[in-house]
Amino acid sequence: MDLTLLYRGPLASCDYDCPYCPFAKRRDTPAQLRADRAALERFTSWVRERTDDRLSILFTPWGEGLVRSWYRRALVELSRLPQVERVAIQTNLSCRTDWLTEADLDTLALWCTYHPGQTPYRRFLDKAERLTRSGVRFSVGIVGLPEHLASARQLRADLPDHVYLWVNAAEGHTYTDEQADTWTALDPLFPYSRHPHRSAGQPCRTGSSVLSVDGEGTVRRCHFVPETLGNLYDGTYRTALTPRPCPRTECDCHIGYVHLETLPLYDVFAGGVLERIPAAPAHPESAIRLGLPESRSPTTISVGVPPQPGCVPLRRF
Repeated sequence: MDLTLLYRGPLASCDYDCPYCPFAKRRDTPAQLRADRAALERFTSWVRERTDDRLSILFTPWGEGLVRSWYRRALVELSRLPQVERVAIQTNLSCRTDWLTEADLDTLALWCTYHPGQTPYRRFLDKAERLTRSGVRFSVGIVGLPEHLASARQLRADLPDHVYLWVNAAEGHTYTDEQADTWTALDPLFPYSRHPHRSAGQPCRTGSSVLSVDGEGTVRRCHFVPETLGNLYDGTYRTALTPRPCPRTECDCHIGYVHLETLPLYDVFAGGVLERIPAAPAHPESAIRLGLPESRSPTTISVGVPPQPGCVPLRRF
């Protein structure tokens, strides 16, 4: 069985305090941290035993996972399992990076976000340069707020050309066409993030080949649909795996809409869906001016990939 698993345990503490972060943060108590560690170790053990499956895993913690030793250990172990095709994590890159030398870098990847005001720019860039020298696959992103524009431009200038710089449309922020063009010049795929995607009734890979798993093993089709499909550890989720249309009106998060079959993003990110790395370089010069029809959905663009028939022009993370 081929499965992509989005794992989110109970961890909610973070070493950053970004004012624009939509996640509900808390200061985890020692007991809560122990519970998160036990949940992650249980999940890792389950993956270790799935020798007949092919698994891809993305950790999407509410907090920052890589400052916790158990997440670093889990990534190293999972990267070395033959049944794991890719293991990645969303991170602010505040952790040390020497532990990556123990991982299989053909399997492990990082989805990194730079948060201006939370860490010195040079410190973040030094770590990105260290990842490059070590041969780690990673993307770098930033939230598209006006006050972040100078930092985004600096990142694009300083990062190697092959490192994809993605821009997330800020939660609740409306972009004029001129503002959107500015961000699209840095990230040609920004139009996918600018507006929510109409998803109601649309086919989506979540619930069949893509699943969300929490710390108790409860399986849902994705992080944004509360309906449960069963439990990972007792196997009850397996009978629920079937293609199904999206029940939500719209999808506005990259880790959700990337799996919509009405979008060409599996081709755009072929080989790098979990770590948000396009198959072909997304160079700023490939950006195009996008017109917005009355539906408020941007024209779909592809980077190095021809448009697919039936693609609904649609958004975000």
